Amino acid sequence: MKKSTNIIGRQPVVEALRDGQQLERIFIQKNIGGEIIDEIRQLAQRLQIPINVVPIEKLNYITRSNHQGVIGLNSIIQYHELQDVIDHVISRGETPLFVMLDGITDVRNIGAIARTSLCCGAQCIIIPDKGIGAFNEEALKSSAGALQKILVSRVSSLLKAVDTLHLNGINVCSAEMKAKETLMKVDFTKPSCIVMGSEDKGIQPYISKAVDVKFTIPMQGDFDSFNVGVATGIILFEASKQRMKLN
Repeated sequence: MKKSTNIIGRQPVVEALRDGQQLERIFIQKNIGGEIIDEIRQLAQRLQIPINVVPIEKLNYITRSNHQGVIGLNSIIQYHELQDVIDHVISRGETPLFVMLDGITDVRNIGAIARTSLCCGAQCIIIPDKGIGAFNEEALKSSAGALQKILVSRVSSLLKAVDTLHLNGINVCSAEMKAKETLMKVDFTKPSCIVMGSEDKGIQPYISKAVDVKFTIPMQGDFDSFNVGVATGIILFEASKQRMKLN
């Protein structure tokens, strides 16, 4: 298991980026600049690595070393280009079943979703480079190691990712409370990507407009909704059940 360690200082971080090293995220102190900082920003953008601009107190809390306003956090998992994932899955003769996470910040939910995804035959989890919980040791532990076994694609834009999925003939589906279609009527035997939104805000409106199918999970009683991890499990089980019948 890869351990996440901190890369301290401007030069070590920029050298790691020049080598193409995958980082979970980079912390940069507010109101600092310079050529190396500019290069770090450019390389991070190219490699789709999130940058968090933080006060110096945050950096001092992370380390007592001379951080020079920059700390990089090594990734404990390997990220893959979405198109490469699609090509890989299809080359193995499999029907794509992906899960896209939109705004889910609870790392325990992320871990649970990864574990369920792997158990139900999903090949990839798609995440944005911002606005999502860290894929750290707690998430890995919650996933029972699944995050290091399932493919993960980190993208700069979920909307562009939806476009890529569409160009490859993959239906994009979303679970939404007010949808008219029910889960059991969705055909998951087709190449599919399931979008799951945060529990408080749901799926972002512009993503919702771009999906092909919207469905709801039937519920008894008048309680608010399922936990997002549980909801994902219900949906993926339905998808897995349909695909096992097909085979």
